[in-house]
Amino acid sequence: MTGSNPSDRFMQAYRNLALFPLLEAQEIENFRVKYGQRTLARLKQEILASQANGKVIFTGHRGCGKSTLLNEFAGQMRQRQHFVVFFSIADMVEMSDVNHVNILYSVALMLLSKATKLQVPIPETTKNNLLNWFTETKSKTYTDQLKQEMSVGVNVLEFLQGKLQKEDTFREEIKVTYERRVSELSNTIDRIAAAIQAATQKEVLVIIDDLDKLDLSVVEAIYRDNINALFSPNIRIVFTIPISVVREPRLLATLQSCCQIILLSVTKFFPQDQAHRLAGEALEENVDILLGVLKKRIDPDLVEPDVLRQLVLLSGGVLRELIRLAQECCRECMLELDLNPENADVVINAEVLAAAVKTLRNQFARSLGSQLYELLGQIYAQFTPPDARSPQFLELLHGLYVLEYENDDLWYDLHPLVTDLLRRKQLIGAPE
Repeated sequence: MTGSNPSDRFMQAYRNLALFPLLEAQEIENFRVKYGQRTLARLKQEILASQANGKVIFTGHRGCGKSTLLNEFAGQMRQRQHFVVFFSIADMVEMSDVNHVNILYSVALMLLSKATKLQVPIPETTKNNLLNWFTETKSKTYTDQLKQEMSVGVNVLEFLQGKLQKEDTFREEIKVTYERRVSELSNTIDRIAAAIQAATQKEVLVIIDDLDKLDLSVVEAIYRDNINALFSPNIRIVFTIPISVVREPRLLATLQSCCQIILLSVTKFFPQDQAHRLAGEALEENVDILLGVLKKRIDPDLVEPDVLRQLVLLSGGVLRELIRLAQECCRECMLELDLNPENADVVINAEVLAAAVKTLRNQFARSLGSQLYELLGQIYAQFTPPDARSPQFLELLHGLYVLEYENDDLWYDLHPLVTDLLRRKQLIGAPE
């Protein structure tokens, strides 16, 4: 980026920061840092050690880097001779309308789509039977309509994927058709997987991302009420789930009885006994990991070194929050250059950081009521909520107002910008 005019350089930094999660090969080469390697190893070993129908739940705070890590995991499992299908549920189904039926339908569709794209030699009779199955609905009229629409030479699998993602009517037909015939969905997945394994001599692994971004009420219904259906295919599947959902004891017990739960922890900058101290001793190895994320995306002369470190610490250890705050700093600099184009000395400094913090702090403040302020104060004081099962706490955890950390025991703290918000309102004192 060096040599461009300042505005262009901040724009490029902003775009570099937007490349998250890292999914494309060039992005990975340019911007990856070693992050979550212990969790990655646990995922890999769990799948390799599991039976052929093993299921894994992968969880962690939203924005903590799960998608990037899952993409790296998918690549490593391909090297281990697995046939890997990795997809985001957001690319398949309208997020407000996700249920266990269309998750399983998506798995079947993506397995056959990937096999077709890689020219896996599935017998034509088998493939045709499967394609006919995909168009069968409870309503004969709707089935005939689907076949008529496909008679004009469209790519059948892309056509069905588009229907599933964009059309309420199609999703409703699929739900009505299969919600009492889930075993048929599961058997279809097993048939496709068996054909793939026979042709490639590779074990099938499906990784479903972005289920953790669903509303809590939606995801709880999927995993609480339909867990047996969801886990019924006899293939290895990695599911994602919001960290707040696995705080519910009954659901946690259900999940632990039938699968392994693997957590990607938030990067911890301070031990619990140092977390609220003004001169707390930071875990520099962890700070350096997230400093590396920024250094690969922002030219060093565009940001003051001390401010770079403050950016990292204000993220609370959540990758997405680090990216969000750094992008806001770039926005502030681009705004200044737009208003004062002759000011060639613009850098991300303490003043710019303060303006960015104000913007994001106010975003947190907008949805907080007085009762939540009280709860946040209690969590700050005790490093734990009064009731870890309360809907208010789970919402705060889901929304990144509260972050979960690990020592020998679990403990909780506020997002640093939320701490700042409470301190400004004089609801908590200054650090010791």
